[in-house]
Amino acid sequence: MDDPDLGRGVLHPARAAESISVERLAPAPDVARFVEFYWLVRWDLTGRPPYEQKVLAHPNVHLVFEAPRARVYGVDRSLFVRRLAGAGHVLGAKFRPGAFRPFAGHPVSVLADRSVPAADYFGPAADRCAERILAAPDAVSADAFLRPRLPAPDPVAEEVAAMVERITGTPDLCRVDDLARELGLTVRGLQRLFAEYVGASPKWVLRRARLHEAAERAAADGRLDLAALAAELGYADQAHGWSR
Repeated sequence: MDDPDLGRGVLHPARAAESISVERLAPAPDVARFVEFYWLVRWDLTGRPPYEQKVLAHPNVHLVFEAPRARVYGVDRSLFVRRLAGAGHVLGAKFRPGAFRPFAGHPVSVLADRSVPAADYFGPAADRCAERILAAPDAVSADAFLRPRLPAPDPVAEEVAAMVERITGTPDLCRVDDLARELGLTVRGLQRLFAEYVGASPKWVLRRARLHEAAERAAADGRLDLAALAAELGYADQAHGWSR
């Protein structure tokens, strides 16, 4: 992977690097309020069998410019698997957690574990733009598409993004009730907020963040004690072990 942060959540990154390359592109400042970054994935498997890449997804919605149509991908709460064959590339926009809610106009949980044509939200121009971007992928073209379609800033979306950042940046945070107490919210209120803006429950976001840490540390150290790591990250107790 060209970018270690973009690669977090990609399983077997060393193996993946043999088949694909990933580049991160920065959005313009006005677009960056909604889009964390653009990612450009290229692959060339010419003369080789297809390759399946598995990813532990993050709590983000993505707009992906791909053939034959641009699509919007909601949060994948299971294991995302993409089968690659031949040679090609795609460019995606990774929206900040909560930031797609103003574009959608409805709870983001509707998109969980599924993808829909981008035209459902951005009109037929999304597919025309996908053709141009695939011909010459860059951040400037993606910015030009999104800029006139940017909604008014949503302060709640920005608060939710800060909540997700708090989760991902605090390895010892493992319980939803602790997070709710810290934020001055009820657990139920936090759940409703995440369903509306993130598309996954706060429990899922907590566990996925800790799982990302576990996968990253296990990949870096083959001698790592997974049982001890599971306990440290809140995935185990004496009765259930790693399967909890």
